[in-house]
Amino acid sequence: MMTNLRNLLLFVSILIALQPVKSQTAGGQKIEWLSFQEAVRRNATNPKKIFIDVYTDWCGWCKRMDATTFKDSSVVMTFNKYFHAVKLDAEGNDTIVFSGYTFVNPNPGGKRSTHQLASALLQGKMSYPSFVILDDSNRMLTTLPGFQPVERIIPVLNFFGENNYKTMSWEQYYKKISETKKGQSDPRKPE
Repeated sequence: MMTNLRNLLLFVSILIALQPVKSQTAGGQKIEWLSFQEAVRRNATNPKKIFIDVYTDWCGWCKRMDATTFKDSSVVMTFNKYFHAVKLDAEGNDTIVFSGYTFVNPNPGGKRSTHQLASALLQGKMSYPSFVILDDSNRMLTTLPGFQPVERIIPVLNFFGENNYKTMSWEQYYKKISETKKGQSDPRKPE
């Protein structure tokens, strides 16, 4: 009897362990990551802001963003609604033509050699992860350095995605949403 119970518990434990973990993505949706040039091309026919994740392969916090923040359903919905999302490897070897300039990695085989576009977007302040938001005319709106948990990135995405930056300062917007959210059950949901 005890052996059967032990076997049953072992069997149930194995079944539970083999079950796929429920994704936090919105209805199975994911952020559609594009190359920089593809986002600029799409922006010509479907204008949206461009959100650029400047990362490196060795960056632990970049990997954590991918595993947590960028899988959250609120973040996924907000990205898909307002942004063309770009992953830009700050040490990548791609040649990127943008606004009449050609950007390359000047030392593609070198250790931690920085791509010129990443350096230009981050204005030489190289830290990873960093995020850059461009408007629908491909002009820089802001740079956001460091790991961003869901509760910190959602207000930023909505501030720019909903064009609030055109009518108020970040401080005014944050005060407004803080007052509004006092009565809401989930402050992370985009409106």
